[in-house]
Amino acid sequence: MARVRTTRNPLVVAAVVLTVAAAGAAGWGGWSRYDAAHDDAAAYAEARDDALAAGEQAVQNMNTLDHAHLEKGLDSWEASTTGDLHRQLVEGREAFVKQIEAAKTVSTAKVLSGAVTELDDRAGRAGVMVALRVTVSAPEGEPAVKESRMLGQLTRTSEGWKLSALGQAPVGNTAG
Repeated sequence: MARVRTTRNPLVVAAVVLTVAAAGAAGWGGWSRYDAAHDDAAAYAEARDDALAAGEQAVQNMNTLDHAHLEKGLDSWEASTTGDLHRQLVEGREAFVKQIEAAKTVSTAKVLSGAVTELDDRAGRAGVMVALRVTVSAPEGEPAVKESRMLGQLTRTSEGWKLSALGQAPVGNTAG
């Protein structure tokens, strides 16, 4: 009986091993991508990030106003709001213009940090807390700098998230 000797080409073996590894990696990558695209947590995280970005911008807009560009600033306020808050701004605009023109102030806000405090993506409601540094400059005297925390309620509209309520966050020691 003759013994047949087989020799294996190392390049063929390496090519087969690499092909199998590449196919496995492609399958795993495809599955991971599919799984991530259909993950509710990813969609929720995206909604949270959208609400936070819109909330921070809206709170910054509401704390920034230049008497020299008053109409533009108030238009920004109105574009950032919805619901009762929007209605109050529109109805009080004329009186507010007189106050700011008389005071000749410039306020600028910078967002220091922000967080979503609640999110109901299905209902289209969210809450945010935003820490700000607001600088108010009057025609005379040094600019006044104040840091504050604002609580905002957001409502999702056809144009995106908008402020529907805004107020100061409580400050103080609540430890008993």
